[in-house]
Amino acid sequence: MPRNTLSFPSTSATQIEPYLPEPRDLARPLYPHVTLTYATSLDANLSLSPGVQTALSGPQSKAMTHFLRSKHAAILIGAGTAIADDPSLNCRIEGVGGYGGPGLNGQPRPVVLDAKGRWKVNEDNKVIKLAKEGRGLGPWVIGAQDTPPEDGRYKALTEAGGLYITLPTDSRGRFDWGDIFNILGTNGLFSVMVEGGGVVINELLSPRYIGLVDSVIVTIAPVWLGKDGVQVCPEERRNEGGVKMSVGRLKDVRWLPLGEDVVLCGRPGWQ
Repeated sequence: MPRNTLSFPSTSATQIEPYLPEPRDLARPLYPHVTLTYATSLDANLSLSPGVQTALSGPQSKAMTHFLRSKHAAILIGAGTAIADDPSLNCRIEGVGGYGGPGLNGQPRPVVLDAKGRWKVNEDNKVIKLAKEGRGLGPWVIGAQDTPPEDGRYKALTEAGGLYITLPTDSRGRFDWGDIFNILGTNGLFSVMVEGGGVVINELLSPRYIGLVDSVIVTIAPVWLGKDGVQVCPEERRNEGGVKMSVGRLKDVRWLPLGEDVVLCGRPGWQ
């Protein structure tokens, strides 16, 4: 097995499993289970500033993230995160495909939202390299154009077993999250782990979209990042009288210490 293979203790996994996808729900065959997960500082920041890769998770909570990936059919990020972090978007838990297991069993399908065509897909991307090495699946890119640009940008994508999918955008050039999850479910991805970045997380926590999320798993690191960071702060919600209200809350909450971090698990619920 590769030297960077990870393990996650069953005692911790048992506490998280109630928030993970169950066997396919036949009542909503084309709509996936959506898990929103991210790591944040004590002042609710994801990174020091936009475009700056900031390590927050400790080794135990990092292993938890890879355990979560093994339990989902897809892992989704925005183009900004793909550009800033060049993430691997695979699973390194011992026993999955490429890390001691057969084929690519347990590997999630990477999905990158790229409405403006900003992510330059090439053979140097970690996700592409891992797919060609048999340690991850080829990524899917969701774009707004009917066909990929004819500049060779997506040659590496298709050669790695990836796919280019198009969806309509609104007047601001943004996708509708209902469309995103429906197209993924239609293509057989019945559970999606959404990892970020800031725009993606805040949109899904907004009053319009929080109802699409089934579970939330947040790693809280014991550090303050300070002002001007990328903050988790969804749009406000107001009642019919214009009075400001809370956007939402979590129910069925569980706290799990992992090393120096604390992991918060819950399901979205309204007051």
